[in-house]
Amino acid sequence: DLRFAEAGALFGVTPAKLGIVYPASATRRLVSLVGPATAKYLLFSGELIDTERALRTGLVDEVLPEGELDKRVAEFTRTLAARSQLTQAAAKEFADGRTDRDDHWAEQARGSGDTAEGVAAFLERRAPRFTWSVSASG
Repeated sequence: DLRFAEAGALFGVTPAKLGIVYPASATRRLVSLVGPATAKYLLFSGELIDTERALRTGLVDEVLPEGELDKRVAEFTRTLAARSQLTQAAAKEFADGRTDRDDHWAEQARGSGDTAEGVAAFLERRAPRFTWSVSASG
């Protein structure tokens, strides 16, 4: 879902160098990430691109200085863990194109207490303690 890279990394899709037909599902995912023009460039040429271009085209979300990748990923993981799993789960489904469960997520939100906790934490200037979890939602 999220892609971090270390400066100096190279990226490529190289089946054209080997005469391999890249699977349609993987091609669609690449197109959704970088757009048709960049996907075709990568697929047709098999050339490698640097992190600057990967970031600019949407292939990666963030580029870190050499040696900082593990630290940043751990930091970002802690950030996500402190956020509402309910919000993240619903947003992931919607961002992935699944929009048929609006009612489901509205019901989950109403029953979770996370919204009330988030607002209370904001007003009290404290970190929220969200309780909804994917495993507990059934």
